[in-house]
Amino acid sequence: MDDKVVTYRMAIEEIESILKKIENQDLDVDDLGTKLKRVNELVRICKKKLHQAEKEVEKILGEMEP
Repeated sequence: MDDKVVTYRMAIEEIESILKKIENQDLDVDDLGTKLKRVNELVRICKKKLHQAEKEVEKILGEMEP
């Protein structure tokens, strides 16, 4: 999935789903590495989106100052 297509909410939901499978031991050992790589990718996407949102907020707040 492309970063631009994955929303923050979608990424969080997918991370939660994967973690739930790991916690419930519903994940095959053969898939564990792949899923952990996916979680890492999703966390990176979330961090990027949060950083972008922070920059936008700072910009707006800066424009509001007299």
